[in-house]
Amino acid sequence: MDTIHQLFMGFAVALEPGNLFYCFLGCLIGTLVGVLPGLGPTAAMSLLLPATYHVPPVSAIIMLAGIFYGAMYGGSTTSILVNIPGEAASVVTCLDGYQMARQGKAGRALGISAFGSFIAGTFGLLGLTFMGPPLARAALKFGPPEYFSLMVLGMVVLTFLSSSSMIKALMMAAFGLLVGSIGTDTVTGTTRFSFGITDLMDGVGLVPVVMGLFGISEMLLNIETKIDRDIFKTPVKGLLPTWADWMQSKWAIARGTVLGFFLGILPGGGAVLSSFVAYAVEKRCSKYPEKFGTGVIEGVAAPEAANTSAAQGSFIPLLTLGIPSNVVMAMLLGALIIHGVTPGPLLLTQHPEIFWGVTASMYLGNVMLVVLNLPLIGLWVQVLKVPYPILMPLIILFCLIGSYTINNSVMDVVFMLIFGLVGYGMKKLKYDAPPFILAFVLGPMMEYSLKQSLIYSRGSFMIFLTRPIAAIGLAAALILLLLPLVPMIRGRRPGATLESDIG
Repeated sequence: MDTIHQLFMGFAVALEPGNLFYCFLGCLIGTLVGVLPGLGPTAAMSLLLPATYHVPPVSAIIMLAGIFYGAMYGGSTTSILVNIPGEAASVVTCLDGYQMARQGKAGRALGISAFGSFIAGTFGLLGLTFMGPPLARAALKFGPPEYFSLMVLGMVVLTFLSSSSMIKALMMAAFGLLVGSIGTDTVTGTTRFSFGITDLMDGVGLVPVVMGLFGISEMLLNIETKIDRDIFKTPVKGLLPTWADWMQSKWAIARGTVLGFFLGILPGGGAVLSSFVAYAVEKRCSKYPEKFGTGVIEGVAAPEAANTSAAQGSFIPLLTLGIPSNVVMAMLLGALIIHGVTPGPLLLTQHPEIFWGVTASMYLGNVMLVVLNLPLIGLWVQVLKVPYPILMPLIILFCLIGSYTINNSVMDVVFMLIFGLVGYGMKKLKYDAPPFILAFVLGPMMEYSLKQSLIYSRGSFMIFLTRPIAAIGLAAALILLLLPLVPMIRGRRPGATLESDIG
């Protein structure tokens, strides 16, 4: 009953006019970001993060969260109508969604996508509501050694699930730790890697880094990539799924919801992995797997339910443990820290209005997104026709203004441009950005936990072995790092996860 009472308190916060406006704004921008190919929630959040500095923390997180789960809804529109995923998590939806559109079933595909996402999002929020507080209470028993081991495990899992080779992912994580260590040491007070530059004494800011890596680099890639937006000319009608559609999709939505929620909680899981796994499981469970890819409605329902449920589930480790499970959550972690809020087990007691306000706003956002996605399909189709020569200069302008206005520093603009070129090079050479961002955000926290642990144990590393949770976390990280070496020991090719050729 205490949880229900707290949730009602959260609705009181979320229904305040200002917070309601920011919730709607986040959902609207998220849907727009999902509809426009070439953008994504990470790039959009990096662009808009500076705009949240002068609003209350709860309003800022409500808007940024709305962008994230709103993009999960909007991405299906382009996948179904244009066969171009507006967001990475909607890649799988192209397989059957576009084929349904070609068969004159675009309305049914869009309808089951929206309603499936709504159902999955609601169940994901119920999981966040009832699993979050007990997990936070359990996490109160964690000390610096446990946090250090969990952060190490989180980074290793994310590199292990990277789309590129594991060596490249580990290199990116090491690079992120290096950049995160620039500035003044929080324990000793010594300055590191500043090279006498005053602007580097406080370290490199999160916003210029993510704006460069995801905003500028995406624009540079889109300049050289011609995207064919040939919208399939078919009438979008019959947006309400039929009874037969519901009967075909019910178990796909149920399985996608459960899979997405638990994969969203895991470090490195997230919406992209969840949608692929849900589609594969649905194809395996189907009585007619050979029809998948030809316009099967379950092939739309399962991944769309999974990616929305995963988006809600990924908030659990962030808000209760203070550990981001993917790059979007790492950005939200940075936003909370910028606003002076420390996410973790104490969030529920120190800032209950943020935890419960954000949770309640997601229930409202789910309803808003159904309204935004179904009746306004015609509007989103028109948005798809906006030419990139108009869109890209505006995005670059927002990046420049946003990075400068944080500290009124030209150096931040320079950092953004440098990391824009770095991000462009990383994408061309197939180096993933998420391990870098996660290590960049977690690095200072991980170093601080390590030093706290060693101060407590008077310099003895045995503290990580004598504390059971810390020992289990580090052992799991070590096992994951050694797994790709097993085929090599057996004299076989190590596979896609470990490549000798890094180039």
